[in-house]
Amino acid sequence: MSAVATRPPIDTPVHALGRVILNAVSAVGDLTLFALALARGLVAGAPRRDVLLPAMYQIGVLSVPVVLITGAFIGMVLAVQGFDQLRMMHMESRLGSVINVSLVKELGPVLAAVMLAGRVGCAIAAELGTMRVTEQIDALRALGADPIRYLVVPRFLACVLLIPTLTVLGDATGMLGGGIFATQVLGIDDFYFWHHTFRFITAFDFLSGLFKSVFFGGTIAVVACHRGFHCGAGAEGVGRAATETFVLSFVLILALDFMLGILIGTTYRLIWPAPITIA
Repeated sequence: MSAVATRPPIDTPVHALGRVILNAVSAVGDLTLFALALARGLVAGAPRRDVLLPAMYQIGVLSVPVVLITGAFIGMVLAVQGFDQLRMMHMESRLGSVINVSLVKELGPVLAAVMLAGRVGCAIAAELGTMRVTEQIDALRALGADPIRYLVVPRFLACVLLIPTLTVLGDATGMLGGGIFATQVLGIDDFYFWHHTFRFITAFDFLSGLFKSVFFGGTIAVVACHRGFHCGAGAEGVGRAATETFVLSFVLILALDFMLGILIGTTYRLIWPAPITIA
């Protein structure tokens, strides 16, 4: 009997698209299962103090300088760009409201989250990835310890609890930097700058920014820990996990910002509907 020759499978664009979809669904499912395991670790109880405090120091305290510097420069950039636009409409005195509302509602939480993803998320992924490659995570399982509860829960709590503080610091330095530049360099009157700032910024705007930041911090922690736990072998795998952490965190931060912006805007309109005007 002669062997029947078989043709090699044809790789068409449909096959490539199918692989991309299957890989995406598998990645989402894997990340969801990891988040559920994290939730079970949170329900099991708070981590020990000697485990949580070092994570809070590494994630929160060491991130303060970069957040302060970023916030100050963003405030000054907004002052430069907004001044030219408002001067054409003879509304320079309202520059404070433009800068500070933008910082409190959008730029402050997003920039603090991006800085956290770049400085902390990549570090978490690299650290856990190294532990994965050197089989330290497997050793914890062999000793009867839960790696999720011991390694992931403290980092998750540190990110969620401290990113609102980092957001407030970024907002404050951005407002201060923008205010100093606008009043001392651009010649805006101090009274009108801060008068319009406090006139247009509400407590709802401030709290909405903090509300967003909590979701951003949780997302960064989950993505970073997941990529660290599932990194490839060797130094190349660790580097790829750190890169994937920042890229995926950045995309998810923007997507969450969009969805939460719609939710917060809808809630605001339900609580404080626009007044009815009669023409």
